[in-house]
Amino acid sequence: MEKIRVLVVDDHEMVRRGICAYLETEDDLEVVGEANSGRAALEQARRLQPQVILMDLIMEEGTGVEATKQIKAELPDTQIIILTSFIDESLIFPALEAGALSYLLKTAKAEDIVDAIRRAVKKEAVIEPKVAAKMIGKLQQSGERLPHHDLTARELEVLNLIAQGKTNQEIAAELFIGIKTVKTHVSNVLSKLGVEDRTQAAIYAHRHKLV
Repeated sequence: MEKIRVLVVDDHEMVRRGICAYLETEDDLEVVGEANSGRAALEQARRLQPQVILMDLIMEEGTGVEATKQIKAELPDTQIIILTSFIDESLIFPALEAGALSYLLKTAKAEDIVDAIRRAVKKEAVIEPKVAAKMIGKLQQSGERLPHHDLTARELEVLNLIAQGKTNQEIAAELFIGIKTVKTHVSNVLSKLGVEDRTQAAIYAHRHKLV
């Protein structure tokens, strides 16, 4: 079995060691490296080519947001999971806009972090519920009409299933509709949300707490 290659980035040594120790107990995961700063994360990512990076946000010598943006620019296939103690809007939105796939808090259960890593290689996003609530609250305060407000009830169902990582075939079976109809709905969802692919649609759904 090919193991998922993981890079762990955190400026607190004990936290970093604890995460690495737990991940190494999983048969399908391999910690290929550690980094204690944004700059070191970029250097390690270039050298080790990890599939998934657990990225802290507040660090010296380059923040997690800066490192995420640089890594995604150079290694677009590497998926980045933010793992932090902070749920400030000033960090959440920039991190996701920089290219992070998922956003978890350090209070998350260890098994949830492992699950997020496994889902990351499938390009499935995981957003901590507290973070999602914070995000939707911020968006609601803006009073703006959002793209998903234009989705039909069926399109919202399809979006929900996309966010769960369902394939077109699985969506068709769950909704009892034809595969061609599913493809039409998916196309409409992407168009209305203004996103390019299913991954971005899933991120949007989690970001707006539609799942």
